[in-house]
Amino acid sequence: MRRAGRTLAVALAVLAAGGCGAPGPREDDAVTAALAFETALGSSRYAQACSLLAPRTRRDVAAAEDCGRALAKENLPVATGRASSAVAEVYGRQAKVRLTGDTLFLSQFDRGWKVIAAGCTPRPEQPYDCRVKGG
Repeated sequence: MRRAGRTLAVALAVLAAGGCGAPGPREDDAVTAALAFETALGSSRYAQACSLLAPRTRRDVAAAEDCGRALAKENLPVATGRASSAVAEVYGRQAKVRLTGDTLFLSQFDRGWKVIAAGCTPRPEQPYDCRVKGG
């Protein structure tokens, strides 16, 4: 009986350790959305990039003109790298995705992750400074 209990404890520890550090599907989905946005920017497909923005962010970007033209004028940094180099932190329906050259904030909507802020740089002991953000 003691051996069975010890074996079960070891098995549970191995299973728990195996799950640590591995990105989950929500993090993967947030990274995929962030990379799609960056790919659209890098290819100057600004209308497509706008479709990946959260509704309030898209409204704020396009306050005075077409979203694609307004987004092009923002001169956002274009991240480099692949999903394997991205770092995603998901908190409920919010995510921060750090890529080489850019940090994005996303929110999860019924139809997937959308960018709520882009072109973000950290500031010591203050919130990130983002070139594009909603409301």
